Amino acid sequence: MNKTIKRLALVSTALMALTSAAAAQQTVVWWDFLAGGDGVRMKALIDAFNEEHAGEITIEGTTLEWGTPFYTKLQTSAAIGEGPDIATYHLSRMPLAVDSGTLAEISDEDMASVGLSDDSFTAAAAQAAKVDGTRYGVPFDQHGLILYYNKEMLGEAGMLDENGMPTGLDGMENFEAALAQFTTEDGKYGLSMPTGDRYRAVYSFFGQQGGTMFDAEAGGFFPTDEDVNKLATATETMKRWVDNGWTPAQIESPAALAQFTSGQAAFFIMGNWEVPTFTDLAAKGELFEWGAVELPVLFDQPAAWSDSHAFVIPANGGKENDPEKRAAVMEVIAWMDKNSLDWAGAGHIPAYNEVRESEGFASMKPQSDYAGFADTAVFDPRTVLAGPAAPLGDAWSNFINPATTGELDPADAAMEMRDDLNSQL
Repeated sequence: MNKTIKRLALVSTALMALTSAAAAQQTVVWWDFLAGGDGVRMKALIDAFNEEHAGEITIEGTTLEWGTPFYTKLQTSAAIGEGPDIATYHLSRMPLAVDSGTLAEISDEDMASVGLSDDSFTAAAAQAAKVDGTRYGVPFDQHGLILYYNKEMLGEAGMLDENGMPTGLDGMENFEAALAQFTTEDGKYGLSMPTGDRYRAVYSFFGQQGGTMFDAEAGGFFPTDEDVNKLATATETMKRWVDNGWTPAQIESPAALAQFTSGQAAFFIMGNWEVPTFTDLAAKGELFEWGAVELPVLFDQPAAWSDSHAFVIPANGGKENDPEKRAAVMEVIAWMDKNSLDWAGAGHIPAYNEVRESEGFASMKPQSDYAGFADTAVFDPRTVLAGPAAPLGDAWSNFINPATTGELDPADAAMEMRDDLNSQL
């Protein structure tokens, strides 16, 4: 009898242990919009996390279509409590997400539980992760507009220093002289840049003038005539480059990329996400020596268009709060940030300071050569109209891009953009 009782007790203890272990395991449902090289790198990070946390936390990842499809599905799913436990997000779109009730607050206590705080990240990204002082996201990277350059062409012109970095490009006069110098009658251009992406350069140059794009208390978009004039000046700059033949008037992204990689342009202004393209071509022996640096300072101060991939926790209305699930999600976020050096291989700048300031990142070229833009980044303004697949992007496309090709007058385009956006507030 005693033996039977002992056996039953042992079985009961074992079952309780198994039940406890099962309860301790967490499955974190993950949604992202990362395709191509970004998607491959993120899948590798997820696999590494799952291997390291086997038996404790498992990420179940799903990749959805970037842009409106992703954001719409996340919003509608969160509204009925069927969203994921964690999702990737662009910080520029955060005000709209908060306004629609899509995201849950991430408290200081949440952050501290995994050794994070605002001070763990670049100041620009940490600020962009908040709306009205409340944090709704945790930054993962910063990505932005940079200047790619052909080292062979600049070297022959005596415009490289001993480290292969370009010299003499700061200041409008110097940079435009370089554009003119590399533009030739046989079809070579000083600069290649997709027409559809010119607004990012215009916004960067607007930021270099210290312009204010949005101030809710001062009248909305471009609140003063001076701000409108600064936008017109930035737009006129790009139009002048087109008018002088230093960059093609109309060119799609694939053609602009090919123009630079074939040696038909000395410079290429584009986001840092093209770094893997050039790295892969160079590894195959199919590309000249190249580099990438921050945008030159053409006006009063350094500034470059920027955004940030971040991690958010959907509000999932009506879903009961689970402290163990929240702890698992925060562990995922912290682990991803602390292991973001591999992500930097995609050209992105780690938002997490310890990684960005590490020896490993310092040796990563050209990423560490343009990493300074993380400190001078110009994010979209804090408004529900901003971010990917949002009205602000439509306004850039409808008014500013056409003004760079002469279809609209830059001054008129600036005023029309202001009026259009303010009418939507």
